[in-house]
Amino acid sequence: MVSSRIRTVRAPNASAMTLTGTNTYLIDGGGSLLCIDPGPAIPRHVDAILQAASSLGGRIEIIALTHAHPDHAPAAAHLAQRSGAQIAAHAESESPHRIDLRDGDVLRAGQAQLLAIETPGHTFDHLAFYEPQERALFTGDAVLGEGYVVIAPPNGAMRPYQRSLQRLLDEFSQARAIFGGHGERVDDPKAKLLDYLEHRRIRQEQILDALRKGPKTIPDLVREIYAGTGRILWPAAARQLLAYLIALEEEGTVRSEPAGRAMTPEEYQILNPSWETIVGPEHARTVEAELGALLRLDTLRVYRSN
Repeated sequence: MVSSRIRTVRAPNASAMTLTGTNTYLIDGGGSLLCIDPGPAIPRHVDAILQAASSLGGRIEIIALTHAHPDHAPAAAHLAQRSGAQIAAHAESESPHRIDLRDGDVLRAGQAQLLAIETPGHTFDHLAFYEPQERALFTGDAVLGEGYVVIAPPNGAMRPYQRSLQRLLDEFSQARAIFGGHGERVDDPKAKLLDYLEHRRIRQEQILDALRKGPKTIPDLVREIYAGTGRILWPAAARQLLAYLIALEEEGTVRSEPAGRAMTPEEYQILNPSWETIVGPEHARTVEAELGALLRLDTLRVYRSN
């Protein structure tokens, strides 16, 4: 079993995209603490992190960020100011930080240490962390405790994401638990990673099967493949499909061209919805970051199987 050295503090930002909220993790190194993903800049969440650190009898020395999305990183500056901790993030992260991390770098606080693992796909600056003493993987938004991760252009890409999953499976099969950015702890990491890889394979086959029947737009594919999914999630599904289609087109498996007509109102709503009306203004910024929603899809394209 994973020991009590790892403490979870869940942010009060539950939504359709963040599940029950963003998970912040504290790792006790014996008086010195590592913090992973302090989450959104919600004052009572920062208070809760500091209270948890106090209950562990330690001081936060390093704040490690898996990626810069607004539900994971903004509280870092506030927590650093109040704790004196240094912020560590991927060397190319746009989130303010002092310690640049690359693949294989190690963070230490007392007896605790974290190995940085570059896991691009959800974002290009994404890191996972491995704590060897507990054999614990902290996966941010690469692997969640429940459901699957949205991979959306332009800041996300499908093939790098699949390679990241395969790497975690190949190199960290000894892990005893996965602590994802959202959801509960995963106690069978190998099964979870295999499930994630198989899910991506099946979804790609669904896309190719649909295109073998004839040319289709992304809204067409959404209606067919996600028919059993609530319509409120169709815009997210559209962005997910775009990530697959970009990869398949680059590989020569499919081709596309402009549809040569204006979108219908329904098609436009699937591709470019008003996110505030779907999730509310409080969560719109997070959704826009997760789904690359600032990339407007103003030209309807038709995709065909080669």
